[in-house]
Amino acid sequence: MTYCLGIITSTGLVMAADSRTNAGVDYISSYKKLFDFSIAGERALFLCTSGNLAVTQAAITLMARDIKTAAEPNLHSLTNLYDVARYIGSKLRALQLEDREWLEKDKIDCSCNILLGGQICGEEPGLYLIYSQGNFIQASKETPFLQIGETKYGKPILDRILNFDTPLQAAAKCALLSIDSTMKSNISVGPPINLVMYEIDSFKVRYELKLKIGAPYLRKIRTLWEISLNQAFERMPDIDWEHYLELPDERTTED
Repeated sequence: MTYCLGIITSTGLVMAADSRTNAGVDYISSYKKLFDFSIAGERALFLCTSGNLAVTQAAITLMARDIKTAAEPNLHSLTNLYDVARYIGSKLRALQLEDREWLEKDKIDCSCNILLGGQICGEEPGLYLIYSQGNFIQASKETPFLQIGETKYGKPILDRILNFDTPLQAAAKCALLSIDSTMKSNISVGPPINLVMYEIDSFKVRYELKLKIGAPYLRKIRTLWEISLNQAFERMPDIDWEHYLELPDERTTED
């Protein structure tokens, strides 16, 4: 299992991913899940992967090979993000069409998802979630983040904090807290954590980091977040039991 997320705001994009992969409690390893296919000055393209590792690795390898051999189309020749998303979807479909029969014989789940975030010169930034079937959805001002993998533990903070006008630095901090909350509740998600923050119209990667296990910043935000949550909880009013005991029975009766 893994956890990846993308956030789009009025000033840019944040893409983040953990690196843990497990095939059972006794076989846990780390693989990169965030990939940069940018061209400085022309396009910023970031991919995050989750699901069947063999399928996603094959897809990344084929897309990199298309760039190297100048095959058409490829991630560097397409002129808009919508077509990039369709191209990625076609790679996933082709791989699963080729391998599904053999994987299903051994009851192996071949499903996977890819997040695509970035900007191509001449258009606005975009963020897409591409499904195994090759179709996809796009983030919007009303829904400025997308997640793949183990999503449920990291979603509450995103729902409460993020909107399209959230400052980019705050969005990056929120992404790391979302991942840390997931790591706290699910051991199948873990460091190293890869994070990219892209500023709109910059067409280059100025901010990226890799946080390994035991990184001081990860320890610091986890400690401060837990302290803050406990303090907020303590400020919540106690239940007024007497008030609710005196309320009339709310059960309805038929006339």
